[in-house]
Amino acid sequence: MKFGTRTVGAIGAAGISLFAALPAWAQDTALQAPETAAAPVVHPGDNAWMMTSTLLVLMMILPGLALFYGGLTRSKNMLSTMTQIGGVACLAMLLWVMYGYGLAFGPEGNDFISWGKFFLSGVTPASLADTFSDDKISEYVFISFQMTFAAITVALVLGALVERMKFSAVMVFAAVWLTIAYFPIAHMVWAGSGLLFKAGALDFAGGTVVHINAGVSALVASFFLGKRRGYPTEPMPPHSLTLTMVGTGLLWVGWFGFNAGSALQADGSAGLAMINTFVATASAGLFWMLTERVMGHKGSALGWCSGIIAGLVAVTPAAGNSGPFGAIILGAVASVVCFFFVSVVKPKLGYDDSLDAFGIHGIGGMIGAMGTGIVYQPGLGGPGDGSVGMGAQLGIQLYAVIVAIVWAAVGTVIAILVAKALTGLRVSQEVEQEGLDLGEHGERAYN
Repeated sequence: MKFGTRTVGAIGAAGISLFAALPAWAQDTALQAPETAAAPVVHPGDNAWMMTSTLLVLMMILPGLALFYGGLTRSKNMLSTMTQIGGVACLAMLLWVMYGYGLAFGPEGNDFISWGKFFLSGVTPASLADTFSDDKISEYVFISFQMTFAAITVALVLGALVERMKFSAVMVFAAVWLTIAYFPIAHMVWAGSGLLFKAGALDFAGGTVVHINAGVSALVASFFLGKRRGYPTEPMPPHSLTLTMVGTGLLWVGWFGFNAGSALQADGSAGLAMINTFVATASAGLFWMLTERVMGHKGSALGWCSGIIAGLVAVTPAAGNSGPFGAIILGAVASVVCFFFVSVVKPKLGYDDSLDAFGIHGIGGMIGAMGTGIVYQPGLGGPGDGSVGMGAQLGIQLYAVIVAIVWAAVGTVIAILVAKALTGLRVSQEVEQEGLDLGEHGERAYN
């Protein structure tokens, strides 16, 4: 009995001493073991947000932009306008996965263009794309998100060209323009090796890449295409402001994917972009109608729609680069300036930008790009750290605006001349008279 007791006691003491030594043993083992960092993986929440944002941008194109532009045309050209938008959007998606993504965001590159990953070579479901933190998203999702930007940018250009351009010419123009205008500018502004990215230009969601690019291209192309027959002596009012307002609403909702999605994460930066997309747009919509009243007109539905788009355009580069009250001022200023440009400057110059693609997207984009350099400053409620002064940042922004204008203009001239050489560019006088719905597509919007 005593022997058993002593045995149990000895075993217990040995166990206690072994247990006491365990931390030291484990520590020694940990010191000796090689450190292995966990492999990066997709962040589920960020990935889900970016997939949602991608679909929101698609909604901006179809049906948003198609209804917005379509309602502004005459009824005989409603379907042709929508078909052109749908056609170039689909073309942009295919070109993007074939070589556009490689030209804009390829692994190798210089200041103006990149290369690699053509036809998505090397991209798999396991491939990751960087965000603005250590979190990762699926590269396929990043590719899809950026693909929708290419699609809507080329579609925006068509606002200046509707009601008189052949569908075949539209498709040729879109293919060439995407290749030599959009893909390089996207690389210069958003890729790490890009000229304007390295210069420190601020463009959160596409003020230069999308709006200045599309607006300037629309203006240049409209000069080459010529005016619509009867413009400006014949009345050419929108045939359905109801559809235009529906399109405006869809664009505003989809723009949250455009702006907040450009944070690449579901974080505070996305939240800032979200509230700015609300308040800048609301300010612009009201200020356009207020300007109409001051100028002796009634506040109109068309004015409200135009103001909403002007505000969305202006806040795009500033979405994550401004405080909410800076965004409100930016939206108001852009709305007033765009109003005077489309109602005073455009008639005096006499060019036929059918749906004011340049007057709103081009001018609004320039105001937004330059205004971002101001509202970014921490003293004005912006998220900047003050390391770059306002004057210096404005100089950088002006440099980016000038580069975008020149590049877009030259690229558009080349694209429109190629389209003219291959297709003849404009429809015949008879087709323009009866409407492009019947003449180009053999159908009517309304039977």
